[in-house]
Amino acid sequence: MSLIKSISGIRGTIGGKVNENLTPLDVVKFTSAFGTWLQNNKNKKNLTLVVGRDARISGAMVNSLVTATLQGLGIHVVDLGLSTTPTVEVMVPELNADGGIILTASHNPKQWNALKLLNEKGEFITGENGAEVLALAENEDFNYAEVDDLGKYETRDDGFDIHIRKILDLPMVDAEIIKSKKFKIVVDAVNSTGGIAIPQLLEKLGCEVIKLYCEPNGQFPHNPEPLKEHLGDICELVKKEKADLGIVVDPDVDRLALVDENGELFGEEYTLVAVADYLLRNKKGAVVSNLSSSRALGDVAKSLNSEYFASAVGEVNVVTLMKEKNAVIGGEGNGGIIYPDLHYGRDSLVGVALFLTHLAKENKTVSELRTTYPGYFMGKNKIELTPDIDVDALLTKMEKEYQNEKISTVDGVKIDFEKNWVHLRKSNTEPIIRIYTEAFSQEEADSLGNQMIEKIKSLI
Repeated sequence: MSLIKSISGIRGTIGGKVNENLTPLDVVKFTSAFGTWLQNNKNKKNLTLVVGRDARISGAMVNSLVTATLQGLGIHVVDLGLSTTPTVEVMVPELNADGGIILTASHNPKQWNALKLLNEKGEFITGENGAEVLALAENEDFNYAEVDDLGKYETRDDGFDIHIRKILDLPMVDAEIIKSKKFKIVVDAVNSTGGIAIPQLLEKLGCEVIKLYCEPNGQFPHNPEPLKEHLGDICELVKKEKADLGIVVDPDVDRLALVDENGELFGEEYTLVAVADYLLRNKKGAVVSNLSSSRALGDVAKSLNSEYFASAVGEVNVVTLMKEKNAVIGGEGNGGIIYPDLHYGRDSLVGVALFLTHLAKENKTVSELRTTYPGYFMGKNKIELTPDIDVDALLTKMEKEYQNEKISTVDGVKIDFEKNWVHLRKSNTEPIIRIYTEAFSQEEADSLGNQMIEKIKSLI
């Protein structure tokens, strides 16, 4: 069905033909390429890699292929088994490993899986490094270890314990005030590893946990992307149980969505806004998100005398800018919280702990807290073009059309109007311009998107 080779790894659907889908041969080839790249880059053979996976059905098979291939290269493997993306990211430096591989297709449906590649800091490898890995995979220039030099294999089952302990040790996480509130919380983990990790964290924080789809069997009960149209069950259960909060995570637990006590979505964009509000009240500094994230984050930063910066879309780009600006907090508007005091990666667990600390200290309900932030609405659209159209030239024309407005060309073209904005980005794989808008009402956001489509058509 599909195989996507990107700078950050390889993602595809299980089964089918080699080099068209994520087949066993493709898994072995790309694992070999990454292991070989690390050996060349570090100029040594005796490496250690950490491997962890989400609960999707193909995970055990892919895990076996990956770990055996790494051993075949002479690389030692520490297998965390069922884990989360942020847990693997934390465990790589914790174990002084040389890198890591996370086996997850994040919010993609169950037929998908992927290899996500980490450096020795537990961070996603750079675009330049990813291109080198892809070149090695293309050439298949691998040199496997002889029998006496095969890599060792060990398992660890303490990844969640270590990750959670590090979160609870953070000065900005106040476990005692959270415990005093005795929050009642419903958790929807889409039957993946968040069903293990999130309840474990919440129980340490003295919360009553009601589990919904927390069995890590990979049978996703709804579309695993944590969007409003997929979350009717948890919204109903929060109301039925009279819970204080609902927590939703995607299969690899790097995106966090929240449901208020009335069964209404807090808004994925506002997960980062609320956490940033709490942290910036206590420590002045910069905050970073990508260009397609809500203006509310910049509004909150400005109100607290802090600076806001926007990066190109993509976690690697957000992290790079966070480091450059020494940001206090950052992330993406899809519910991804990056808290550098713990690690440079999107982490729903630390997001939960920081949000609950903020909620407890404010002594408000979740819905009351939400009303303290600017009310924006986002629209997402796209315009499909014929392959012969020069998309870059079209975006340049749009930039000139709105040259009197505030414009960013860091990633496509973003036009900041006084009361709303539009972000135009081209697809890397097909002749499409993606159109993101934000305004003070859904109607206005959608109308702005339609206006942009008409303007683009007029320039073709």
